[in-house]
Amino acid sequence: MKTYYKPESLILTEEVRKAHTDGKFISLPSGITHYKDEGEGENYVVLVHGYATPLFIYDKIAASLVKSGYHVLRYDLFGRGLSDRIDTTYTAEFLAEQLREFVFALIPGKEFDLVATSMGGIIVTTYIAKFDPPVKSLTLLAPAGMNFRVPLPMRLAKIRGLGEILFILAKGRQERACAAEMVKSDKKIKEDYCKKFSYYAQYKGLRKSTLSSLRHTLLDFEKSHEGYYAVAKKRFPVLIIWGTEDRTMPYYQSAEMKKTIPRAKLITYGGSGHIFLYDEDERTSADILDFLKK
Repeated sequence: MKTYYKPESLILTEEVRKAHTDGKFISLPSGITHYKDEGEGENYVVLVHGYATPLFIYDKIAASLVKSGYHVLRYDLFGRGLSDRIDTTYTAEFLAEQLREFVFALIPGKEFDLVATSMGGIIVTTYIAKFDPPVKSLTLLAPAGMNFRVPLPMRLAKIRGLGEILFILAKGRQERACAAEMVKSDKKIKEDYCKKFSYYAQYKGLRKSTLSSLRHTLLDFEKSHEGYYAVAKKRFPVLIIWGTEDRTMPYYQSAEMKKTIPRAKLITYGGSGHIFLYDEDERTSADILDFLKK
C-alpha cells in the first residue's frame, strides 16, 4: 500500500482548520480540540479513540449510534487528527484532562455512555479514577492497559534517542500496520483507511505525540492498572469486545481484564484483529447497541 501524503510535512495552522468543514473546533483550557457532534436528544455517547488513528475510526459506529437515536460526541486526542500538537509529555493524566474539559464544555453535568478503543481504554479509566464522572456504562474495544509481552520495537522505542530515530525511519508504516489488523476487510476498505490516516499524519506532531504516548501511557502498566481498578469499584455496566487475532493488544490480555473487572461482559470475535470496529462495524455496532439498550 502506498503512502498518500508525506508524513510530518505540513504544519497544522488556523487556515488548515478553517478549510476543514468536516467537524467543529473548540478552544479548551488545554488546547484546541477537533470534534464531531452528531445526533439529537440527551442519550449521550462519548467516543474516545486510541493511540494514533483520530476520530474517523468511529465513522461507521457513530453513524449506527445516531441512526438508533443516540447523541454522539467524538474528538481528536491532542497530537492527532486536527487537534493541537501540545509540546508536553503525553501521559494518561494529560489526555484524561482533555476528556474532562471536552465533556464539561459540551455536556456539563449530563450522564453519558462512554466508549473507548485501544489506548483510549487507559485514558477513559484514568478519567473515571480521577474525576468520577456521571458515566452510565463503559464499552472497551480491544483496550490497552493490561500487562502484555512488549514487542522488541516497543522496548527499543523507550530508549531516548533510539526511539526518535526508529519513529523517523518508520515513515508511513504506521497506517499500513493498522490496516493489517483489519483482517476481515477487502483491499478497498484498507486503502480507504490508509488514505484517511495518511492525510492527518502529514501534519507535524503526530510522531512526537505517539512516541511520548508509547513511553508514558501505553507502557506505564502500573498507572494504567490504577484506572481499571477504579472502574472495578464502580457499579455501572462494562462491556469488553476483543478479537482473537489482535496483534497490537493480544487477546490473552482479556483474561486479566476479566479478573480485574469481574462484572464486565466479554464478547470474543474469533479471527478478528485490533481494528474490528472499522472493518466489522455492523457486528460491532449491533453488540454495542444491544449493550446500551439493556
